[in-house]
Amino acid sequence: MTQLSASVVIVSRGRPEALGLCLTGCMQLHYDPFEIVVVADPAGVAAAQALPFASQIKIIGFDEANISLARNIGISAAAGDVVAFIDDDAVPEPTWLTHLVQAMQQNDVAVAGGFVRGRNGISYQWQGRTLDAMGDAAELPIAGMDPVVVQPTPDRVAKTEGTNMAVRRDVLVALGGFDPAYHYFLDETDLNMRLGRAGYACAIVPRAQVHHGFAANKLRRADRAPTDLFDIGASWAVFQRKFIPQEKRRDHWRALRVSERRRAVRLMVSGHIEPRAVTGLIDRLDQGYGQGISRRMGDSLVTETSNAPFKRVVPWILPAGYIMVRRSDAASARAEAARRVKNGEVVTLIILSLTALYHQARFHPGGYWEQCGGLFGKSERSQPMLRFWRFHERVVAEKARISAIRGGVG
Repeated sequence: MTQLSASVVIVSRGRPEALGLCLTGCMQLHYDPFEIVVVADPAGVAAAQALPFASQIKIIGFDEANISLARNIGISAAAGDVVAFIDDDAVPEPTWLTHLVQAMQQNDVAVAGGFVRGRNGISYQWQGRTLDAMGDAAELPIAGMDPVVVQPTPDRVAKTEGTNMAVRRDVLVALGGFDPAYHYFLDETDLNMRLGRAGYACAIVPRAQVHHGFAANKLRRADRAPTDLFDIGASWAVFQRKFIPQEKRRDHWRALRVSERRRAVRLMVSGHIEPRAVTGLIDRLDQGYGQGISRRMGDSLVTETSNAPFKRVVPWILPAGYIMVRRSDAASARAEAARRVKNGEVVTLIILSLTALYHQARFHPGGYWEQCGGLFGKSERSQPMLRFWRFHERVVAEKARISAIRGGVG
């Protein structure tokens, strides 16, 4: 079977440093052939162009706060059979694209989504989900790590997250891409609903994993507290017009408004926002809803064929390697990890202290994966609170756990 070509589309606005980290991680993907398409504001364009591998990337300038329109520009420039999406504040595992595309190729599905790990690099933010006819999400029980194919029904479709999803390009063209009426929020939910209504099956792929940082943007602080709910209100108004019967919209909006107010009050009680911010947020939610009622929907700029030739990234060919050290050797180990990355290796550095601290993992700006924690502490959160390991035993266990996703010898 011929390997499908893939285009990775990244939209970036106001986060040039995060974009640089995301692109560094994407360059370590073990897939061939694939290309990278970046659609970014001036700061993002400058950051991408400054990277040593910039000549291998399609970089497109776009300075408008509309993620759907930006993604459509990326789709139009994408020349792959499959278009994969990842956020600029996320980093993919080296096997991410391989697992996404293989699941689509083997199961004859049009769309696939994977698992998303959170800020600590260990726990999951999102796994499998579905959407009902009202756009409400529910967990999809998944046992094991094999792909699960979800067939759409009138009442339930698969949900993918915008930071970890892939769709066949011809299907995106047929559906008109993302709807630019969603400037922010519900953009991929709308696409999921339309994919389901068109009868396309979706694969949820546990091994296709990305690490998502939830970086701050103009509408959300780094601690995830919202600073403005205007676009959320506007997006829900657009969603209602497209998917929810007229007679159900008022009750639906009332429930959403109550939910957002409760969220704001919880943030106030926890000290994340000022009391006066609660009223301001709900006022902006209402204003956005009012504007969304009249927003023009469905305008698309997706071209039937790519407007730029395929720009193949030179594939990463060396297997993943591992460095396991005690805390006292961390400085020299980091230098060694950075050196090996420059030689073309995907490197995982694990630094263990003689404690029971929970483990944290991240993609380091030096281009390697770094995991820190106690020799006796948890990595996966389902593990016992405390376990007395010998150093060599922990080395073997962590290598086996990580290599299942990252590749290399466990």
